[in-house]
Amino acid sequence: MKLRLHFVVDPMGWFCISMVLFVWLYNSFIIPKLVLLPHYAEGHIPTTLVVCYYLASLLCVSALFRASTADPGKLAQDPKIPLGERDDWELCNKCNMMRPKRSHHCSRCGHCVRRMDHHCPWINNCVGEDNHWLFLQLCFYTQVLSLYTLVLDFCQYYYFQPLSSVDQAEFAVRHELALLRGSCFMGLIMFGGMSSLFYTQVKGILTDTTTIEKMSHLLEDIGPRRSWQQAMAEVFGTRWKILWFLPFRSRQPLRLNLTSRSHV
Repeated sequence: MKLRLHFVVDPMGWFCISMVLFVWLYNSFIIPKLVLLPHYAEGHIPTTLVVCYYLASLLCVSALFRASTADPGKLAQDPKIPLGERDDWELCNKCNMMRPKRSHHCSRCGHCVRRMDHHCPWINNCVGEDNHWLFLQLCFYTQVLSLYTLVLDFCQYYYFQPLSSVDQAEFAVRHELALLRGSCFMGLIMFGGMSSLFYTQVKGILTDTTTIEKMSHLLEDIGPRRSWQQAMAEVFGTRWKILWFLPFRSRQPLRLNLTSRSHV
């Protein structure tokens, strides 16, 4: 599968993703400059913590870029339907195109998406069959980076030794109230929000239910239960668990020999 860039022309989506990038830039440059690097320069923290912080930041922004620009599973204008799968396709009443069952028409993007979970304005893209794994990575690495930032802020207040290279009174006036406490607030919001979202996404994958299906009550019956390894492997396109954490790759569809649930 080739890596294809997919952009959605939506001013509201551009605004939302700009806000996400602002929070990432804030926590990736301001906090290291005020807390991480000064304490590292004075020998209060090891090199490993600095490397891990920037690695988490890199993986987070990489997952954001990939999730927002990856094709979520947009259907072709003239799809070729295999003879043995015609019963699994239906007509979309909005764009008058044939689509596989469990696809959904996104009014924001203007096309149908295979196994669409929802449209996320924070990545300015749909979350569908081909980029759901990237959205999960984004949720996971945002949690990691937010928690890491909160721990650094906590250590700055209660654990780290005072920096000898700065005046503590001036530091408190210039940075503590305006920057570090703002970082704590954003970290708590991002960690709490992403933890809740990550939980609902994983729960939906394990129960073979998309967000749209849960909200629209489109379920008829539940098919054979899959193990969590099988469910996650199908989403990430590989059974190699180490690859589930890497956004720097392409995804190949992985079809399991299981009878999926039926939907209206």
